[in-house]
Amino acid sequence: MTVHDPILAAAQRARAAIPDDTAMLRAAADLTRAHSTANPRIYWTDLLASALVGWGAMAGAILVDNVAIALACALVSMLALYRAASFIHELTHIRKGALPGFRFAWNLIVGVPLMIPSFMYEGVHTQHHQRTRYGTAEDPEYLPLALMKPWSLPLFVVVAIMMPVGLLLRFGVLAPLSLVLPPLRRAVVSSYSALAINPSYRRKAPEGDLKRMWTWQETGASLWAIALLASPLALGWRPLLVAMAILSVAAVVNQLRTLVAHLWENEGEPMTVTGQYLDSVNVPGPIAALWAPVGLRFHALHHLLPSMPYHSLPEAHRRITAHLGLDSTYARSTHAGMLPLVAKIARSTMRVG
Repeated sequence: MTVHDPILAAAQRARAAIPDDTAMLRAAADLTRAHSTANPRIYWTDLLASALVGWGAMAGAILVDNVAIALACALVSMLALYRAASFIHELTHIRKGALPGFRFAWNLIVGVPLMIPSFMYEGVHTQHHQRTRYGTAEDPEYLPLALMKPWSLPLFVVVAIMMPVGLLLRFGVLAPLSLVLPPLRRAVVSSYSALAINPSYRRKAPEGDLKRMWTWQETGASLWAIALLASPLALGWRPLLVAMAILSVAAVVNQLRTLVAHLWENEGEPMTVTGQYLDSVNVPGPIAALWAPVGLRFHALHHLLPSMPYHSLPEAHRRITAHLGLDSTYARSTHAGMLPLVAKIARSTMRVG
């Protein structure tokens, strides 16, 4: 897509040409060095509590007949499982050996039951952080949404409603069939095996350790999906429909969170680290922890310090802000909340439209 609005085109060129702010990059590294170690107690407690509350509340939503109580249980389940699912982002950045057994446990109690095993993100998300890929056609997690037509934003959000159904079909139908249909298998691997938003992204076949991890995770998710598809025969439709509704809402919330994780103002040019940072978003307010859990509200800071554990990001943000001040480059990526960001991106699409 070509930007025809001269103001947007000029802004895009300026962002792509932003030189690195060495003072900011140095401060981010120096001030946070003592906070770069993952705390196993925090990770395990947070994950297990979120999963326990999420699955327990889902059971309440399915079993309780009182509509108000069932809806309250569904809301709690959505928020808790959304938080538990968000640890998939941490799995891609955790240093090897830092949290023994955590990846396996997450997949067992969250990834496989939600049909988002970690192989769908590992080996994909790190490409989003590569300097030469970010914001380009090879970035699996980038679209120039601010430079697209106005209808693209609601479509981007609404399509997430169908994500649970798509995952059921991917693991319960396509994966088993692909075992006997090699062309289908190639398509499943390349086009339906990544949690990506770039429709042109194609994934390469896995190798080595990733291939072994992929095999057991996909097998588990496929068996679970088949069981879910067959469950109405024994349990009726309510359990499956309630679960799908909860997961659909969680998917929409995550899509909204994705929508405001960046300003989406790059259209394919490689950017400096500072340029990527300024195209990304921090929303430090505590309310944002509900819709951007597990450190995702500090997404711009995460692009400066990808290996920083999520529980250290609030303190890192406080230290860097206090050191550099509110007039610094660092402060320019701090925003008030989701609604102002959605409005900003929507205004940009209206200019293009």
